Amino acid sequence: MSYFSWTSDMSVGNTLLDHDHRVLVALVNDLHTATSRGEGREVVGAILDRLFAYTQQHFQREEHHMQRVQYSKAAEHTRLHQDLLRQVLELKARFDAGHVTVAAQVSALLRDWLSLHILRDDRQFAAELAAATGSGVT
Repeated sequence: MSYFSWTSDMSVGNTLLDHDHRVLVALVNDLHTATSRGEGREVVGAILDRLFAYTQQHFQREEHHMQRVQYSKAAEHTRLHQDLLRQVLELKARFDAGHVTVAAQVSALLRDWLSLHILRDDRQFAAELAAATGSGVT
């Protein structure tokens, strides 16, 4: 069983957002697997880099669509994104400074944060996005 499983109740009904979320879940699982196996700093660091970069890209895509449809909670939603990125950057800096066990904290943080964020915040956004665009695809 995976560390972090994508379940159908995590679908927000938007093809592109759901795809991004599945990729993020897979990357969190990759990070957890690498840390559990005791993979070296290079392997774990590369996964952390991919995970951080993809998270940034996903947030940028979401925020672009929020602006495009003038999402009513865009400022609050963007602040949540910024807060998470700040936390992950702080943990990544600790990892880069030699604290290898921090990678496990990143996977736990992202698993918990993404689960709640998708079910609560992204679901609300996706509903407003669908209403504004008339579809579940953007």
